[in-house]
Amino acid sequence: MRYEGTVYRPPSEAESLLIQATIGCPHNDCTFCGMYRDTKFRIRSVADIKEDLLMARDFYGDKVRSIFFPDGNTILMKTDQLLEILYYAREMFPYLKRMTVYGSAKFMKLKKLNEFRLLREAGLTRIHSGMESGDDEVLRRIKKGFTAAEMIEEGLKVREAGLELSEYILLGIGGRERTQEHALESARVLNAFTPDFVRFRTYVPWKGTPLYDDYQQGRFHLLSPYEVLRETRLLIANLEGPFELLSDHMSNYAPINGNIPKDKPEMIETIDRLLAVPEDNFKQMDSGLL
Repeated sequence: MRYEGTVYRPPSEAESLLIQATIGCPHNDCTFCGMYRDTKFRIRSVADIKEDLLMARDFYGDKVRSIFFPDGNTILMKTDQLLEILYYAREMFPYLKRMTVYGSAKFMKLKKLNEFRLLREAGLTRIHSGMESGDDEVLRRIKKGFTAAEMIEEGLKVREAGLELSEYILLGIGGRERTQEHALESARVLNAFTPDFVRFRTYVPWKGTPLYDDYQQGRFHLLSPYEVLRETRLLIANLEGPFELLSDHMSNYAPINGNIPKDKPEMIETIDRLLAVPEDNFKQMDSGLL
């Protein structure tokens, strides 16, 4: 495939064919993220994307079951362009079960409900969305580009269209100052539109980002392992669901996976057991990972 730069994908898309539809991220202003910081955003032409799909078919055969279209916020593409790509992918791969993209509330709001329905009919299955927090103050500080109310509105719209929504929560992104607000407001927002999946990530400072500089200069206070676990416990305790909760990332301290609300007591019990383990036993997540 003709990939440009580093191609990022969710862990759940590990088995998916990756076909770049966009390069970089159209927002690219989140203070914690370094994924596309040095990449100028552009949308690839439909012709180029279709050429890549054809090359993939010639190389892998027609048995591909899942496709993820990076880079950041591919949902921004014009609906007619996305539709053409989706239908062509189904033509190339008749056994397809799933096609997915990244999409922020900032860009999902550019599409009407009927457009999402057309995309679902064309084969789009799921949108991966980085909500990060439900606390408006945290969202403002990390420059996500949308509010909690907008996230709820867009989440409800996507769900009404019949598309799956996988939301990502960034544990610790509020720092010590906003840890309680971050947990409680994130739970409130998630309960308001009940995505299909909620996935936890733990904030790790990324060199070269504004929030890393704040961390280094003492303006942002990184949570300790115990503090992350307590924040996670508070968030889970206030979740109502229904949705699937997953801790499918190396940055997380607690291996909590299951269904909310059914498995919530077991998740909280797991966190309580971990809080009884000496804190020194946990590896502090710092910039050494990035």
